[in-house]
Amino acid sequence: MRLRRPQIIVKNKEQLEGIRESGKRNIEILDTVAEKIQEGMTTEDIDHIVYETTKKLGGIPAPLNYEGFPKSVCTSVNSQVCHGIPSKDVILKSGDIINVDVSTIYKDYFSDSSRMFCIGKVSDEARKLVEVTKEAVYEGLKQVYPGNRFGTMGNAVHQYAKQYGYTVVRQIGGHGVGLEFHEEPYVSFVSKAGTGAIFEPGMVFTIEPMVNQGTDEIYIDGNNDWTVYTMDEKLSAQWEIMVAVTENGYEVMAY
Repeated sequence: MRLRRPQIIVKNKEQLEGIRESGKRNIEILDTVAEKIQEGMTTEDIDHIVYETTKKLGGIPAPLNYEGFPKSVCTSVNSQVCHGIPSKDVILKSGDIINVDVSTIYKDYFSDSSRMFCIGKVSDEARKLVEVTKEAVYEGLKQVYPGNRFGTMGNAVHQYAKQYGYTVVRQIGGHGVGLEFHEEPYVSFVSKAGTGAIFEPGMVFTIEPMVNQGTDEIYIDGNNDWTVYTMDEKLSAQWEIMVAVTENGYEVMAY
């Protein structure tokens, strides 16, 4: 039996423009969160900000009711790796780090990016994790150009994080995006250099490593079947950017 390769969608000029416009709104939503997020706020408050800002901009929050997800945004605090569900019971306190993951539908085009926020006075160790994770994303971005491979990009991310003693989550990674919320390919950040699909102009995907302070082992909250935690309860950080491959390199469409 011949195995079929995943079909990676190469976007045309019109589609790229639609994704770009969606990305602009995704950035504006995260900018609004950045202006308002503060100690004492609940993650439910963040959800309200994202929902109202998205609607004001003419968009739809992509996570809302996606495969049963109940909120408009993912808010992952401290040892939560990803897919944290906003709640009125989760109150941000000084020392917390939080990932706010915004995904937007605008005129049927999807965009996706996330940022880390440090609340109040965080420890040097927490701040370093947040900073290194962001730097790792941009180390990967340097490898995005036609003819290079996804595996080389993912390996660059992994090697950068590893040199600081951190681990990168293996079971969850990035993805194609634009015409759908999640498209091929799955993007690993623990990949081998020289492997994976070749970058072509018009591909759009996310770079979003989840970097852990301790072990790379994770588990899913059995009460909601969504929220992912570090197994050792140490901190995790994630930054996500949405990238298009261009004729000469890349374009960051959401960050």
